[in-house]
Amino acid sequence: MSSDLDAVFAPPAHDWVNRYAQLSESWRARLQAPMATTVNAQALPAPRWVAWSDPLAHELGWPADWREGELPLRVFSGNTLWPGMQPVATVYSGHQFGVWAGQLGDGRALLLGELQTAVGTREFQLKGAGSTPYSRRADGRAVLRSSIREFLCSEAMHALGIPTTRALALTASPQGVRRETMETAAVVTRVAPTFIRFGHFEHFAHSGEAGHHEVLQVLVDHVVEHHVPHLRDAPQRAVALLQYAVDSTARLMAAWQSVGFCHGVMNTDNMSILGLTIDYGPFGFLDGFDPQHICNHSDDRGRYAWQNQPQIGYWNLRALAQALVPVIPEFEGDENVIIDVLKSYEQRFPQAMTERWRAKLGLATEQESDGALAVDLLTVMAEHRTDFTIAFRRLCDYQSSLPPEDPANASVRDLFINREAFDAWARRYADRLKLENSEDAERRVRMRRVNPLYVLRNHLAETAIRLSQAGDDSEVRRLHQLLQTPYEEQPGCEADADFPPDWAQSIEVSCSS
Repeated sequence: MSSDLDAVFAPPAHDWVNRYAQLSESWRARLQAPMATTVNAQALPAPRWVAWSDPLAHELGWPADWREGELPLRVFSGNTLWPGMQPVATVYSGHQFGVWAGQLGDGRALLLGELQTAVGTREFQLKGAGSTPYSRRADGRAVLRSSIREFLCSEAMHALGIPTTRALALTASPQGVRRETMETAAVVTRVAPTFIRFGHFEHFAHSGEAGHHEVLQVLVDHVVEHHVPHLRDAPQRAVALLQYAVDSTARLMAAWQSVGFCHGVMNTDNMSILGLTIDYGPFGFLDGFDPQHICNHSDDRGRYAWQNQPQIGYWNLRALAQALVPVIPEFEGDENVIIDVLKSYEQRFPQAMTERWRAKLGLATEQESDGALAVDLLTVMAEHRTDFTIAFRRLCDYQSSLPPEDPANASVRDLFINREAFDAWARRYADRLKLENSEDAERRVRMRRVNPLYVLRNHLAETAIRLSQAGDDSEVRRLHQLLQTPYEEQPGCEADADFPPDWAQSIEVSCSS
């Protein structure tokens, strides 16, 4: 095994392996007994590389040739282990679509352990490596279709500047996997500071098993010590951690809304304690703007529609708060200790959202009416489903010194069927820019830094999926490369920034995606 490592890594490889083993042992010593079960991946036949993230590998401090040799492909397909890896699957519980679902867990994910990297400690996880004790009679596999979507969106969201788990590699195998139809297997290697979720806390708060409240305190201490160390000296760590979750979730919800991202399945077990986007299933980016858009075909009541995401974030935080009650001694005498923290979301989210809208509109100063200005634009966009991404990108080039109907402003004005409504809004926008002596050229530069030209629209992902299923992975890799720089124009990629084709309306994604 070590000779294989030497073939892949430079001479410091042995130091790297030793650090990996030591940190993995630290994680297991704290949490494995109550939280995780040791389980081996199930090997896949004839694995192949589909895509990989060299930018992430570089951030981790890995050498440029990290994929060379057979060993990395085998490791990231679940067919073998590097020294120090002892895979575990973790148990958690949670609310799914607002209903308590009881015990859940890593049904198709395996945590390989921790690794000290150039950007700090990171957990590595295989998604789709086979069944675990928490698979609930499922096969524990992921299919190529959903794995391509997760790989691409994880890295695309990072490039957009949105907190997220990352995707290091995507491998595939011809092994059949039964979903609605017979598909083929794939494995995504996911990377994050931690994959601990709201649901982990809910499990130990509500399981009723003896000693689980003590484990809940251990879990709080673990997250604080290893992931938010600035909270170590807080007089009540659980309260401080809840406040951290409130703040980071508020910022995350604002980030999602600002790029038209719909998660699709915001169950409490899909919420990261660190405020990361986690578990890319039936996600989608808005095409035509519809605030009631539901990206998850399984969500027949629209619980997770785009406009509901901020409120669902708050609902999930309330569930987390309830789970933390057993380790907050002050709660019995003063319920305000939790209520005040939760209520802070009512200020944190609107503030974060308004900051995002100001940036997207190119506003450099603050006015109380800025939030209303943004909402009114969205209202005009919603009237006839104006394309969300294209509208904000073209607004970057709006010439505020000219009237809205001037031909120089036609590129954005022509997106709106109700020209009178847009013109009325545009005049208010021009007046607002004049208040801060805005210069169009400088504003354009700033706006183009926050209004992407390219997002992972469903039809782009679907085209890459179909080609990959036929044996051609080149489009997956091309899209991955394109989405690394979503704010910059890339020659030859005009179609990727254009309106979706008519057939895109027939694409459906569900919880099986």
